[in-house]
Amino acid sequence: MTQLEIFRKTVSHEAHPDFLFYASFVPDLANRIREKYGLKEDGDIAKLYGMFERVMVQPVEPKPENPPDFSHYFEDVEKPEGSFISAMGVLNIPAKFYHFTGYISPLRNAKRLSDIEKFPFPSSEGLDGTGMKEKVEETHREGKAAMTWVGHMYESSWQVRGYEEFLLDTVDNPDWCDYILDRFMERNLQMAILGAKAGVDFIMTGDDIANQNALMFSKPMWRRFIKDKWAKVYAAAKEIKPDIQIWYHSDGNVTEIVPEMIEIGLTILNPVQPECVDLSVLKKMCGDRLVFDGTIGTQTTMPFGSPEEVKRVVRERKRELGYDGALILSPTHVLEPEVSIENIEAFVSACKEV
Repeated sequence: MTQLEIFRKTVSHEAHPDFLFYASFVPDLANRIREKYGLKEDGDIAKLYGMFERVMVQPVEPKPENPPDFSHYFEDVEKPEGSFISAMGVLNIPAKFYHFTGYISPLRNAKRLSDIEKFPFPSSEGLDGTGMKEKVEETHREGKAAMTWVGHMYESSWQVRGYEEFLLDTVDNPDWCDYILDRFMERNLQMAILGAKAGVDFIMTGDDIANQNALMFSKPMWRRFIKDKWAKVYAAAKEIKPDIQIWYHSDGNVTEIVPEMIEIGLTILNPVQPECVDLSVLKKMCGDRLVFDGTIGTQTTMPFGSPEEVKRVVRERKRELGYDGALILSPTHVLEPEVSIENIEAFVSACKEV
C-alpha cells in the first residue's frame, strides 16, 4: 500500500498490517545519522528510513513592501549574539541549550488595550491559494498525504503578550486576551479554508495548553477563551471538505478536554505522551473516534531505553493501541542528542514489522 492508502485506512479505523511512522531530529543528531549512512549534508533521513512523508501544501505569503519594524519594542533589552526577532515580532535569545531560545514578548509592557491594537499582528490578507490544489493532486499521484499547517493560537498569543501577562489578563483583562486570540484565529481560519479548498487530507493545528499533570488553566477558562475559536476554524474547513482530518498537538496531560475537542472536530491527537497520559484509559474513552499520533516517550523510552526496550514499547503500542488501525507511531517530540542511533534504528525496525 502507498502511504496515502495507509493514511486513509488509519483515519477510517481500519485494521491494517503497515503502520505509518516518523521522527524528527535536532541538527546534531541528524548530522550523526547522515554521517553514519554516508548521506549528503541535506540528505533526506525520512526517506532513508521509509518514514511517513507528510507533504506540506501552503498558500503563498504576500511580501509587504514595508515589513513591520519590531525593534522599538526591545530598545531596553540587551541582545546577545545570535538573538533574532521572529516574523511574529518576538525576540528570541539563545538559551545555550540545543535548539532552544528564550522569548521576550513585544507586548510585555502593554498598559491598555490601545497598546495591543497598534501591534502589527500577522495578517491573513493576501494569502494566495494559487497552485495549492494542483500540488495536492500531484502529492496524491505520488501516493502521499497532503497537509496544511494552520498554526497556533494560544501559544502565539502568549508569546507576543508574555506568558505571565497573558494568563493574568484572562482574569484582569479578558477583552485583551480575546483581541489577541482573535487576531491569530482570523489567520488560522483563512489558512484552514485555503487548505480545505485545495483538498488536503488534513490540517495541522496546535497549542501547548497542558503540563505533565493537567491543563495550564481551568477547563472553564479553556472553554471561555480557546475552545470556540478552534471550533470556528475546524467547522469552516469541514464545511468545505467534510472528510478533512483535524490534527491537533499539545504536550502534557490533555485528557480532560479530549472529548470536547472531538466534539468540535478533532480526529488526530498528537503527541499523546505516555509519561503524562494513561494511554489505555484514553483509548477506552475515545479510541473509536480518535487516531493517536505519537505515544513513544522522549522523556523515557527513546533516550534512556535499550534498543530491545524501544522495540518492546513499539510492539506494545501496536498491539494495545493500534489493533483498530488508528495509530501513527512517532516519538512524542524532536529527538535530542542523547538518543542513540541504535535506538532510532530499533524504532524504525519495530515500526516496519508486520
